[in-house]
Amino acid sequence: MTPGEMEMVEVFTSEGKGRGLKAAKEFWAGDVIFAEPAYAAVVFDSLTHLVCHTCFKRQEKLHRCGQCKFAHYCDRTCQKDAWLNHKHECSAVKAHGKAPNENIRLAARIMWRTEREGGGLTEGCLVSIDDLQNHVENFGEEEKKELRADVESFLNFWPAQSQQFGMQYISHIFGVINCNGFTLSDQRGLQAVGVGIFPNLCLVNHDCWPNCTVIFNNGKCHFLIPHLFLSDTRIELRALGKISPGEELTVSYVDFLNVSEERREQLQKQYYFDCTCEHCQKGIKDDLMLAVKEGENKPSQDVVKEVLQFSKDTLEKINKARSEGVYHEVVKLCRECLKKQEPVLGDTNIYLLRILSIASEVLSYLQMFEEAAGYAKRMVDGYMKIYHPNNAQLGMAVMRAGVTHWHASLIEAGHGMICKAYAILLVTHGPTHPITKDLEVMRVQSEMELRMFQQNEFMYYKMREAALKNQKIQVMPEPTNEASSGLFHTKQ
Repeated sequence: MTPGEMEMVEVFTSEGKGRGLKAAKEFWAGDVIFAEPAYAAVVFDSLTHLVCHTCFKRQEKLHRCGQCKFAHYCDRTCQKDAWLNHKHECSAVKAHGKAPNENIRLAARIMWRTEREGGGLTEGCLVSIDDLQNHVENFGEEEKKELRADVESFLNFWPAQSQQFGMQYISHIFGVINCNGFTLSDQRGLQAVGVGIFPNLCLVNHDCWPNCTVIFNNGKCHFLIPHLFLSDTRIELRALGKISPGEELTVSYVDFLNVSEERREQLQKQYYFDCTCEHCQKGIKDDLMLAVKEGENKPSQDVVKEVLQFSKDTLEKINKARSEGVYHEVVKLCRECLKKQEPVLGDTNIYLLRILSIASEVLSYLQMFEEAAGYAKRMVDGYMKIYHPNNAQLGMAVMRAGVTHWHASLIEAGHGMICKAYAILLVTHGPTHPITKDLEVMRVQSEMELRMFQQNEFMYYKMREAALKNQKIQVMPEPTNEASSGLFHTKQ
């Protein structure tokens, strides 16, 4: 955060929440309130050879560090930029014989930076690493056991020649990582690839219906935020609508697509606080998320209970089939579940929406676009009634539905959805984010196709058919088995 950005926000004591941040000036939808490079960040264990350890972009071919053989980089530039943070890690990995897990690596990077700069306030930070909340006193027995194991692994990895830290401080750092580690995504924003610590972001409190969103941006952003010319890897806190001076800045730590009771349980378990936001206190939108069919054929409570249990059991089976890559089994399970749900659950019921989302994603991957488009349309219609109009997850879902319709030759509906998604992502991701740029290309292309379709429908289908014969159809990305865990990365 630059001096200019630091003047745009104020640290204050938020009633019942501890410290928070409030706006010092007026903001509008899409405004970047502040951008912040990571204090320290690492790539996930499973992706260390697939993702650049500097910019967190997925690349086909990466250059390996010749010394430790562990770190991977896009090119010499990324390798050079990494050296300050990788120097000690490099020799420690060599001495240890192998790289430890991501939690240990992140803790070590934080402590090497602390050794270099001291534990006090770093330039551009509103709070020091030492003063961040760690919640160690709230840990249950299992978490304490994991903490002891992490501390022991850290001490085995930490070099004797580096500054030695006390057990309490090491525990503090692991506590900070546990409840403040922010999930980093690849350049398209579609896959979680790493975890980082961003001290200023840690000051932003939670609200289930927030006025801000935060995204990880590893694209170039020279004209929008000139002072970050040398730092392409950063988080951006962006306003979702008008924010008045003095108003608290909030983000949502968890996906809104859960009833208030479940969101509160998740927040208590992962972040150790009771959510008292208006949406939780009043149960706003809970009725939509639990909707059942109305009218003459309104189902009995017993039937609703039975269908909900069947949905939960099916979701477990689906997760297993997805993890094994058995996608035709996923489709079969979704169709069976929808058959049970459709006469009983309302169009906005979250269990119906979850099955529709999975069915549309997996069918698109299998290139069964027409059936996928029907499910995607229903999913988007339900999401629109539940999510904040400028919610990033809504934008991504509408984008996915638009692309599915486009592939299914439903060009009018597809173009409409792509335009809607573009409008949302302009606010949540900004015009320079790689995924917004991808979407702009799709928007222009689908608009040209729509014009052609409207002028001569017969010729449009002929040209499309010829084009598809001559080029390999664009395959949708393989579905991931990751449930949305929320804003911050917590150790599973």
